[in-house]
Amino acid sequence: MRKDIEFKTEDGVTLRGWLYLPDAAATPVATVVMAHGYSAVKENYLDCFADVFAAAGLGALVYDNRNLGASDGEPRQEIDPWQQIRDYRDAITFASNLAEVDENRIGVWGSSYSGAHALVVGAIDRRVKCVASQVPLISGHRNARRLIRADAIAAVQAMFNEDRRARFEGNPPAMIPVVSNDPNIPCALPTQDAYDWMTETAAKRAPAWKNEVTLRSLEMFLEYEPGAYITYLSPTPLLMVVAAGDHLTVADEALAAYEQALQPKKLVLLQGGHFDAYIEDFDAASGAACDWFVEHLGANP
Repeated sequence: MRKDIEFKTEDGVTLRGWLYLPDAAATPVATVVMAHGYSAVKENYLDCFADVFAAAGLGALVYDNRNLGASDGEPRQEIDPWQQIRDYRDAITFASNLAEVDENRIGVWGSSYSGAHALVVGAIDRRVKCVASQVPLISGHRNARRLIRADAIAAVQAMFNEDRRARFEGNPPAMIPVVSNDPNIPCALPTQDAYDWMTETAAKRAPAWKNEVTLRSLEMFLEYEPGAYITYLSPTPLLMVVAAGDHLTVADEALAAYEQALQPKKLVLLQGGHFDAYIEDFDAASGAACDWFVEHLGANP
């Protein structure tokens, strides 16, 4: 069963999404709080993961990040990782106050950028009893230097500086494409598989996705270091799903971070690329996360 929900964050922004509940389970139920990655909206296959969780007897609270999709927030298309983390925590508070949700059995799931957030939220918010982090970003600084040519970094920094000056003078934030099929056009996610998946998914099932973010969103990406929290997660159980062929949030960074995490933890290594977890490797990725939540949160019959 799925129903539309909305809730206000602590600073008064309305976030919108869906609440999934098992069809016949007694409530309250263990529940997974879920949001999507960089610029993505809930229609970018989050419903598929939530369906798997609900079929196993779990609840799922799925919402669009602020400034994106169905959720409110300004400036539109701005992605602030620390604000998104605060919103995750507000979503946990909202879920905890629902009669259908067992506040003592809440987990968080995230993928890519939100996979990074899941690591941080799990480390700092002990209401979280279980974490599943799929193809997560580990270090914005190091990851960006794998995606941006070394001779282009100075130009990117100059773009940030000019945008900061313009905003100081009262101008709206500069925008940049999320993806581009032209390697000469600066964009936030400069890989071919990112372009293919984002544009194809938008055409098939996620018309609310927009191919633009504020330039400041990219600057905040470079400053974000979620891997610094990996050792603080324990004793909250951690599942990390890593794609061996991931060259967007690069696999070796995720594998190295996993080695630093303390028990209890589990690694699932997919053989595909970053976006295969949503389609080709969906059964393996969703099944592993579902089993992890059922094991550590329990599921209502």
